[in-house]
Amino acid sequence: MNSSVRIRLSIMMFLQYFVWGAWFVTLATYLYTTRKFDGTAIGMCFATFPIAGMITPFFMGIFADRLFAAERLLATLHFIGAAVLYYLSTEPDQSQVFPVLLMYALCYMPTLSLSNTVCMHQMRDPAKEFPWIRVFGTLGWIVAGILVGFLLRFDESGSVVFTLDISEAAAAKFKSIEPTTVPMKIAAISSLILALSCLFLPHTPPKKDAHTSVRSILGLDALGLMKSFSFTVFVIGSFLICIPLQFYYMFMNTFLTAAGMEYPAAKMIFGQISEFVFLLIMPFFFVRLGVKSMLLVGMAAWILRYVLFSVGGMPALYVGIVLHGICYDFFFVTGQIYIDQKAPHQIRGAAQGFIAFATLGLGQFIGSVLGGRTLDQFVLSKTADATIYDWSKFWLVPAAFAFIVMVLFAVMFNDRDVKATPDAVA
Repeated sequence: MNSSVRIRLSIMMFLQYFVWGAWFVTLATYLYTTRKFDGTAIGMCFATFPIAGMITPFFMGIFADRLFAAERLLATLHFIGAAVLYYLSTEPDQSQVFPVLLMYALCYMPTLSLSNTVCMHQMRDPAKEFPWIRVFGTLGWIVAGILVGFLLRFDESGSVVFTLDISEAAAAKFKSIEPTTVPMKIAAISSLILALSCLFLPHTPPKKDAHTSVRSILGLDALGLMKSFSFTVFVIGSFLICIPLQFYYMFMNTFLTAAGMEYPAAKMIFGQISEFVFLLIMPFFFVRLGVKSMLLVGMAAWILRYVLFSVGGMPALYVGIVLHGICYDFFFVTGQIYIDQKAPHQIRGAAQGFIAFATLGLGQFIGSVLGGRTLDQFVLSKTADATIYDWSKFWLVPAAFAFIVMVLFAVMFNDRDVKATPDAVA
């Protein structure tokens, strides 16, 4: 892959995750603070992305594999997404928020796999080359968090300004843009730029001989693996643990804002930095701990994180944020490695698709709905201007849920038929 192609792919990957990170982290805070949505309504809004994750593979399997070049489809989806997101930033009627969010999710979610497809089509050895492109996506998310949570703020006249001042005086003088539509506008403009840049990506033609079916799209070819009791436990455990995990993704920014943390969106990027660091050192732990212990450590980290949020206090909150690296890498990345080692070569893709549908689709959908309704059970006071929640008790619910799943998983799962090798992580 020549340097010109590498640069174009890196820019695409940077913008792909910059667009997502610029507005999604602060979405719940905006819905809660500005639109006065309750927890149930916020949960349904967040459910749009898991819904899209379950629906769009059907269409993308047809369009991307059979009809359209991947880079053209990528550009089209980002163009439409930019328009939809900008419309959402104009603050439409409350009843329109859910369908507009769903429309955007249906545009954005397919681009995650399409961007990977465009990259890997240009690579001779994706296993070695892709991580060096994908890391720009993490960088894009981090930059988006810094920009939205720290660098851009409202001045006294209500204009958006760029500032590096983090003094107490500046905190009192400037107001955060997080609970407003500004992050959406930033993401919409970035999505438009991304769409234009996609037109200059290397050509990735459709696979004219591709065979697409409902069974292959959902990864049902991997159902034979369910004959293994441990694999069945892994699938069910992964599905169940994704339910309490969604509580974090939905309400963390809102919680940090309510707790009085300054620049919460910017400080949440410590989690992405932690994720990057732990990904680099995972081979060391993987060889020594094995699959089961790694998965249990990941689950335990989620429990500890929620307990720390329940306890409260800034030190506990910072530790909880930094734990994201262990929470994500030790569970999700280890799970992907387990599937790769457990599944025969010819159905590995189907197996990964099956577990993604069960976790990022169905599991997070249930987590979105349940998380929103759970928050509404812990209302301390409610006025026309604001709703005050008992966050301390709220975080104990996902902690208890995750604890039960972890205990059952520890008792029922074994990985004796899977060998831990450092090459599996590299």
